[in-house]
Amino acid sequence: MAEVEIGLGKSGRPAYGLDDIAIIPSRRTRDPTDVDLSWEIDAFRFDLPIMASAMDGVTSPGTAIELGRAGGVGVLNLEGIWVRYDDPAPLLAELAEIADDDVATRRIQEIYAQPVDRDLIGRRVREIRDGGVVSCGAVTPHSVEELTEVILEAELDLLVIQGTVVSAEHVTRSTDEPGNDEPLNLKTFVRRLDLPVIVGGCSSYQAALHLMRTGAAGVLVGVGSGRTSSTRRVLGTGVAQATAIADARAARMRHLDETGVYVHVIADGGMVTGGDIAKAVVCGADAVMLGAPLAIADEAPGRGYHWGPAAAHPTLPRGTRSHVGTRGPLAQILAGPAPDDRGDLNLMGALRRAMALCGHATLKELQKAELVVMP
Repeated sequence: MAEVEIGLGKSGRPAYGLDDIAIIPSRRTRDPTDVDLSWEIDAFRFDLPIMASAMDGVTSPGTAIELGRAGGVGVLNLEGIWVRYDDPAPLLAELAEIADDDVATRRIQEIYAQPVDRDLIGRRVREIRDGGVVSCGAVTPHSVEELTEVILEAELDLLVIQGTVVSAEHVTRSTDEPGNDEPLNLKTFVRRLDLPVIVGGCSSYQAALHLMRTGAAGVLVGVGSGRTSSTRRVLGTGVAQATAIADARAARMRHLDETGVYVHVIADGGMVTGGDIAKAVVCGADAVMLGAPLAIADEAPGRGYHWGPAAAHPTLPRGTRSHVGTRGPLAQILAGPAPDDRGDLNLMGALRRAMALCGHATLKELQKAELVVMP
């Protein structure tokens, strides 16, 4: 893609968000009931291409179980409120009562100052597994080695290593052990784990390719695109989501050519409606990770609010607490019925109909659909 001159000394590529593009229907249509929304990663098959974001206002052990039974997978934050407090319900209720977002951010910082309880990690993972669904949990690169033993002991099914931006080599300096600047080499780390790992976020071709070369089963694509994210404002980093997904798609093709290994691309953030999900798939996503679209569920632990993990950072919080309200039960958000055309209910019905209008029976086929850039 041709670069645009920003000034005499700097140029940059144009980038597109999901709102900037539209899917072109093909010459063939299909009955929506004939459409297959399933996808597979490693040994796991899911009926719906949805992962619930590792946000404490979105995913609890209970909602992870409910989403798992519906066909998706919930990602529990293994450094979040559910593994810091035996009963976080009163704290979540307190946060929902705070009207001022700045006050809420300070209170979030205070709540998350409580250390992670390693025993609670095992209990939460077992609770999800006992619900008869795939257990999936997320940790940051900074903490992953420290928590690996307890994660493996809990027999977690899927591990997500997630940060604002994750690189193939993450350098961390422990405050507990001055002088310890041994880097976390994801390529070495991922390959020694006996469970599939998803890593991210990333937003460029090179970053996605390097993460794929670590041996990860999937990469999360999206930096600064989510509703709660203030990364672009605070740090100045991020890429419009449609372009980021398309770049990761190209990286996946190169990695597949080089190794014969298919790495799944999971779009993370920037999606509100079923149409957004469909466009993310056409750009190259195999599945999507949703925060705000699931935070509006009656069952969501945030009670109409949600916030990103970075909102609790003690010195540089990034991630506005967002009020999204509630719209109905999780089942209605996923499968309808929808009483209006806002597009935030019956997400999977919308995806199914978009696939049918384009004549594609599977998500893999939908990735071949044509796109146009809207004026």
